[in-house]
Amino acid sequence: MKNLLYIISFFISSNSFAQTDIDGLMMEKNLFCVGVTAGKTSWKNYWEGTFKRENLNLGKVSTSNIMVNGNYGITNRLNIIAMLPYIKTRASAGQLAGQKGFQDVSVFVKWSGYEKQFKKSILKAIVIAGVSTPVSNYTPDLLPLSIGTHNQAATLRVMLDFQQGSWFGTVSGSYIFRNNVKLDRNTYYTDRIHYTNEVAMPDVSNYNIRAGYRSETWIIEAIANKWVTNGGFDITKNNMPFVSNKMNTTTITLHLKYETKFVNGLSFIADGLTTVAGRNAGQASGFNAGAFYIMNFARKIKTAETHSN
Repeated sequence: MKNLLYIISFFISSNSFAQTDIDGLMMEKNLFCVGVTAGKTSWKNYWEGTFKRENLNLGKVSTSNIMVNGNYGITNRLNIIAMLPYIKTRASAGQLAGQKGFQDVSVFVKWSGYEKQFKKSILKAIVIAGVSTPVSNYTPDLLPLSIGTHNQAATLRVMLDFQQGSWFGTVSGSYIFRNNVKLDRNTYYTDRIHYTNEVAMPDVSNYNIRAGYRSETWIIEAIANKWVTNGGFDITKNNMPFVSNKMNTTTITLHLKYETKFVNGLSFIADGLTTVAGRNAGQASGFNAGAFYIMNFARKIKTAETHSN
């Protein structure tokens, strides 16, 4: 996937590179795309429930991230994708210390189950399934400076991608199942007192629309994304956010990708995003940039077969 009031993981995973779990592109058979992205998001204002405010005890909350991504084409219509982010948070004011560390590793299987060509057009129906799990012992109980929510999750996404010439549009929707989270304390309060260290996490729905220009050299696209928590409760007045809060966001992103001519398989990406609506979430803006390289394992396989023969 995919914690600026929980949405750090989503921000850094949704637009990191081409052929992701959230776009309509597929990696061809025996090709392996690997790369690194880095970015930063920050916010000063946030929504406490539906009320927008600032908190002078926090100042500006910023999050830096570095993420390693990989995508392998098992076949032309079946890909496996993995990603692991390293995250660092800080607040410009107050006494809360920022957090840093590796967050959650995510693995997705992406299957293009239906493809239909109409002259210069192509329609694809894609199904993506994935899981994520924490890889470090970070705390989820220090929001908004926690680097994640420290829960395991399973994602199921369905997608339609239509391309006419070099112009395209993609719509997708996903449901994210989240397991419970354990805190380092035995009681906590939501809308009532709980005498346990285990927190039931609400599931999440995610809706994504993207459209733009796609060629062998350039991808230029605008992306609208809506993240909806199916349950949870609002941040109480003048209180810290809690891991099971209802955290909703609507973001707009501009994504650019350039496939170089001087090095075959080398590409660069850049993203800029802003939050236009939210609930119990920071009004974050930020950017990502990265480089990727495609390795052709088909050549190695053919060479090995030749030597064997």
